[in-house]
Amino acid sequence: MLTILKQIARTGIRTEPAPAPAATEDTSRLHEGILRTLGRALTIREVDAGSCNACELEIHALNNPYYNIEGHSIKFVASPRHADMLLVTGPVTKNMENALRIAYDCTPDPKLVVAVGDCGCGCGEVGALFGPNYATCGAVENVIPVDVRVPGCPPTPLALMQGILAAIKTR
Repeated sequence: MLTILKQIARTGIRTEPAPAPAATEDTSRLHEGILRTLGRALTIREVDAGSCNACELEIHALNNPYYNIEGHSIKFVASPRHADMLLVTGPVTKNMENALRIAYDCTPDPKLVVAVGDCGCGCGEVGALFGPNYATCGAVENVIPVDVRVPGCPPTPLALMQGILAAIKTR
């Protein structure tokens, strides 16, 4: 034990330098753009259609203090009846196909759909792996219409924010 403590004292504390802050749009301009487009806060219903939960972890990171998506007037809701946008992750499994259609039908018009991840977009090696087969319907666009695709396995929180903003701008 004493040798380990001596080695720690000789080595000292070694850490990586802090990462540079990510380049994001001015928050007030972003907030004004959302309110100008929608007239209120954007509400999102996240639907896991059969993913491995990696995309969900990145979506949960949007709510942390670093990304602070709620500070940009974007909120997650529990019901598709209160949502403006569906954020769908994973290849749509046969068991989730009907539930996804119901969630899409329950979302009031005008609605936006964002497919998240390589599985949901049907691209990349992972997306090709989960094409239409006996267990899955494949990409989200095979079940419901998609407005914006956010590729990545999993996509970063910044890419998710950019995809959400791209969907708002198409409205």
